[in-house]
Amino acid sequence: MAMTDRNPSARILVAGCGKLGGDIALALTGAGQVYGLRRNPDKVPAGITGIGADLTRPETLQGKLPDNLDIVIYCLTPSSYDGEGYHNAYVAGLQNLLDAIGNNPLIRLFFISSTSVYAQDDDSWVDETSPAEPDRFTGQHILQGEQTALNSIHPATVVRFSGIYGPTRQRFLEEVLEGRMNPQPPAPFSNRIHEQDAAGAIAYLGQQALQGQELENLYIASDCEPVRLDEVVNWVRQQVPCKDPVEGARKGGRAGSKRCNNQRLLASGFEFRYPDYKAGYREMINNLS
Repeated sequence: MAMTDRNPSARILVAGCGKLGGDIALALTGAGQVYGLRRNPDKVPAGITGIGADLTRPETLQGKLPDNLDIVIYCLTPSSYDGEGYHNAYVAGLQNLLDAIGNNPLIRLFFISSTSVYAQDDDSWVDETSPAEPDRFTGQHILQGEQTALNSIHPATVVRFSGIYGPTRQRFLEEVLEGRMNPQPPAPFSNRIHEQDAAGAIAYLGQQALQGQELENLYIASDCEPVRLDEVVNWVRQQVPCKDPVEGARKGGRAGSKRCNNQRLLASGFEFRYPDYKAGYREMINNLS
C-alpha cells in the first residue's frame, strides 16, 4: 500500500509506531523519508528509520528528532488502561512531542483519535459536526488530546477511527466462532474500519497535505455501512460453522449505539478497499486455516 510520487525531501514522523502506526509508516514509504518512534526502535518495521524514545519521558526525546519535519502522525496507545495511562498517551505525550519539535513549523500534524468521543446511544447518525461529549474518562482524555493538537501552532487534523479490525485484529471474529457473542435483536449499531483502510486513510491524507491540498481539521474514518451487531454475528454464522452460544455470551456492544457518517472522508477522494463488513470479514473467513 506504499504511496507513489515520492518526494525524497519530505520527512515524516510516526510517533507511536506500533501496530497501526507501523502500518501507516509502511503505507507512506513512497512519500519521503519515514521515521518511526517507539520505546523499542528495533520493533519498527523494516524500511522505516527507528527512533527510540518514550514520549511520556521528555528527556528521552532530547536530540532524537530529525530536523525540518514535514508531517507528524501521533498514534499512541495507552500503556495502562486507567486515567493516568490515557492522559499520558493522549495528552502529556503529545505535549512533550510538541515541546521537542518547538517552533519548527510542520506542514501537518495528524492526531489519531477515536469515535469513542461520541456518547450518542440512540441509533442516531454522527458526523464531524455532532457534539462530542464523552461520558467516560477514556473518551474525555482522547478529546483533550484532540484539543491539544488543534490548539498547537501547527496545522492539525484529527482523525476519529471507529473499531479497527482485520487479519491482525481478529478478536471479534474469534468470539463469534467460539460462541462468545450472542447479541439479541435489535442489537446496538456498530461501526468499524478494516486495518488496511485505516492505514490507507492516514497515508492518503498525509500525501494530500504534502501536495499542498487543503484538509479539514477533523475526519471520521469508518466504513460505509454501520450495522447492528446481531446482523454481523448472524452473517458470520451463515458463512462459517460456529459453536453454539456459550453461557454468559456477550449480548451487546461496548460503545453505545450510533451510526458514523464517513461522507467527509469520501469527499476528500479516499476510496475504501473494504467498504463494508462483508468485504472485510469474507476475506478473513476465507483465510481461516
